[in-house]
Amino acid sequence: MAEQPPLHRLYHHYSELPYSVRILYTATLLVLGMAYLFGLIYVFHTYAGRGTGNKMMLSYEDLVVAYSGSGHGSRLESALQGPMSNMLPSEDGQAIIAWVKEGTDRATYDKTIKPILDKRCMGCHDGSNPHLPNLSSYDNLKKVTEQDTGTDVFTLVRVSHIHLFGLTFIFFIVGMMFSHAYVRPVWLKCAIVALPYLAIVMDVSSWYFTKLFHPFAWVVLLAGALMGACFAFMWVVTMYQLWFSPPPAMVTARAGGGGDARFVG
Repeated sequence: MAEQPPLHRLYHHYSELPYSVRILYTATLLVLGMAYLFGLIYVFHTYAGRGTGNKMMLSYEDLVVAYSGSGHGSRLESALQGPMSNMLPSEDGQAIIAWVKEGTDRATYDKTIKPILDKRCMGCHDGSNPHLPNLSSYDNLKKVTEQDTGTDVFTLVRVSHIHLFGLTFIFFIVGMMFSHAYVRPVWLKCAIVALPYLAIVMDVSSWYFTKLFHPFAWVVLLAGALMGACFAFMWVVTMYQLWFSPPPAMVTARAGGGGDARFVG
């Protein structure tokens, strides 16, 4: 077996850290793990079923429709059949969709559609939030009954900077804690730290490319899976080595040649 390279002088295993730091890491991991789980649930709920109608599975077709549009129907129909499907009773949603398909008649709007919107939608779509469509009038509603072309570029820009900042901070924090893990070979550890950042860039840039070339939706799926796999690996390894695994032999030897390195520092 090849001899392992010596430990870097700045490397400290979890067993060499004070208990206060280890508890801080543990609490942070628990909250970040919960947040990541809820984030996955939100993404699944937002995109699953957009293209296939199957809300139990997130597919390539769903991402194509989300970013480049369905090629038929309207933005309003896509929203009511996708992320907004649970925001109002199905009979109200179907009534709005039928109205769109029948030509968006003004008389039907005044008699049937406007009362539904006033009751179900104006809490969020009254125009006060610039990031949500304004549905407070017939003319505003007509704008979202045009052909579905997917998420507009301005919305992608707004969401992009949020994702780039947020995910970078998350993986910096998790990666910093994971850097104390004893993982060999070292190149594998470095790759696991670096890959999420590559996946973030691939993911966000592919949102735009999917509007131009649909197969980039596969890149969105793969990048998301890569981020999730790296997060899960770093989370599990960090938590395990924090509390459940014995200190590596090289760490124990550095701590005093046979003593329990858990009490160092």
